Amino acid sequence: MDDAKIVEVGMVLGVASSATQVEGGGVPHTWSDWFDRGRVRDGADPAVANEHFCRWRDDIDLMAEMGVGAYRLGIEWARLEPEKGRYDGAAAAWYLGLLGYMRERGIAPLVTLHHFTNPLWFEADGGFANYANIPVFLGFVEYAVRLFGDLAAEYVTVNEPNVFAVQGYHAGVFPPGLRSMRAALRVQSVMASCHVLAYDLIHRLRKEAGFTGTRVGFAHHARVFRPLSGGNLWHRFCARFVKYFFQGALARACLLGDFRFPLKRFASVKRGPKADFIGLNYYTRSSVSSFADGMAGGVPANDLGWEIFPPGIAECAGDLYALLPVPIYVTENGTCDNGDLFRCRYIHDHLKALSESRLPVQRYYHWSFTDNFEWCEGESARFGLVHVDFRTQKRTVKKSGRFYSAIIAAGGITARMFSEFVEPEVYRT
Repeated sequence: MDDAKIVEVGMVLGVASSATQVEGGGVPHTWSDWFDRGRVRDGADPAVANEHFCRWRDDIDLMAEMGVGAYRLGIEWARLEPEKGRYDGAAAAWYLGLLGYMRERGIAPLVTLHHFTNPLWFEADGGFANYANIPVFLGFVEYAVRLFGDLAAEYVTVNEPNVFAVQGYHAGVFPPGLRSMRAALRVQSVMASCHVLAYDLIHRLRKEAGFTGTRVGFAHHARVFRPLSGGNLWHRFCARFVKYFFQGALARACLLGDFRFPLKRFASVKRGPKADFIGLNYYTRSSVSSFADGMAGGVPANDLGWEIFPPGIAECAGDLYALLPVPIYVTENGTCDNGDLFRCRYIHDHLKALSESRLPVQRYYHWSFTDNFEWCEGESARFGLVHVDFRTQKRTVKKSGRFYSAIIAAGGITARMFSEFVEPEVYRT
């Protein structure tokens, strides 16, 4: 009975990271500049990060030893194209070596082309706030896809355009540090246009090269929005309003090429499906009483104060699937748990919610593989299955990492695994 599965996991389990958060290497981009301006809370330097640029072979070996067969990795645009129109051959060779070694170790890549970080030369030209830069981004996409050839068949064009826009152009806590809702909506519009054009471009390039198996999508940050008080009409209105402005309009634009207010179409694109999979990044629920974010009292929360609400992962996946019924990839799901005290329960509860949803979830990428440079939080927020001692860069698989490996090996969660890993853990409120 102890070996009986209590949660069937009918999806491929992988791990995820982004280039800026793990590679290091002192690349001149917006987050190195943000560090230089003293905007990383604990003073951690992204030029160090996890030193993955030097330790990549050991990291891939560890991934393989843990049984991981799918890895969502990011490409550092500023590393490949340090100056506009000039591509770095050594950087290109490094990425080819990384992807080739992943193939040797039986790990399938899902390549993210943009994950929060711009080259400084692109930022100086207005970045994604300037619609004239759409062809510039597409030029990078074309170079990368041609470079990787048959080593990578699946791509995420852009990661969380809503978070990138809101944090950088409205809240001011990401580069470039602006506080303008108009600018944030413009950036979302431009990035959505970039996605739909990149979707068509990648398919065309790979078809012309004779490659098959192409899948392209974008990684959408979606959360559950609830009125703080269900009986309060204003709270209910605000919840619907914020959900639409934060994620609803963007999902429609990127999945269907259907740009509706408040987004604008900055390129000539035809309406129609613009994703081969739904890429869902899910972390939390917001309880809303105004046009700002909010959180209910007395609910489980992680070390960053985000509510832990496992049923929301299926709810958000279902909302997106209703827009476009294609396979679902959970491109990010994880939690900040610095002591690794409740991550096993978090993983169990979210996988259980997905398995019970009957949605066609084909992939689940845990965020993240290792502890890493967590943007403006620096090294103070740990999301990894693998602990990183940032002073020595030593990697140590956590209890949650052993649990994840056991799930992969068993194809689900057994009663014995639940008793050993999950049952002792409790969420904090």
